[in-house]
Amino acid sequence: MTDAPHASPTAEAAQDGALVLFSGGQDSATTLGWALARFPRVETVGFAYGQRHAVELEFRGRFRAALPAALSAHAGRLGPDHMIDLPALGALSETALTRASEIAFGESGLPNTFVPGRNLIFLAFAAALAYRRGLRHVALGVCETDYSGYPDCRDDTIKAMQVALNLGMDRRFVLHAPLMFLDKAATWSLARDIGGAPLLAAIRDLTLSCYLGETTTRHDWGVGCGTCPACGLRARGWARFVADGPR
Repeated sequence: MTDAPHASPTAEAAQDGALVLFSGGQDSATTLGWALARFPRVETVGFAYGQRHAVELEFRGRFRAALPAALSAHAGRLGPDHMIDLPALGALSETALTRASEIAFGESGLPNTFVPGRNLIFLAFAAALAYRRGLRHVALGVCETDYSGYPDCRDDTIKAMQVALNLGMDRRFVLHAPLMFLDKAATWSLARDIGGAPLLAAIRDLTLSCYLGETTTRHDWGVGCGTCPACGLRARGWARFVADGPR
């Protein structure tokens, strides 16, 4: 695990600080903005697990660098970033997110982009980091409304993980999934509500959701191949958001 040089947070920050699982995509970027608007200190964590779209990790840095200007009212709340290497997860995963294979649906009905156990593993490591950093709140951008059908993105899964983590670490963590019951249009709308046009533009232009890691093609909703399931969700959500017009 690597992170920037920093001192441990104070006891006061420990009560109200948050750790955000930040991949570099639309949902986690919106969740990061949501956390900054609510908690006095926010740190981020990313995971390198051999993902096919590893270029998303570059987008993490670009978005974080632009965030103080895009959300200037809360810029002082943004704390250190952490990166955790989990190559074993990628080695175990025969999926279209960790191998150069065609994206399709399997016999189980799940897309072959599903990495078994990924969010459960991420949350366990994030909670261990939050324990060390003295952060009580852990936020992630999972959603069971507009999503790809992953079982580890469901509300019941996140609630069960909160119970397991609290019991296993004897610590009162609170897991937050602010996008859980929002469709993608509502997620774009939430970003606008949090930070107005600057945050909306930063999420559109400086995040990557594409499963193939395509960065050369720019659309009105951002960069991506435009054909994978993640790009499809993002594009359709943007279209509905724009059609709804400003509020």
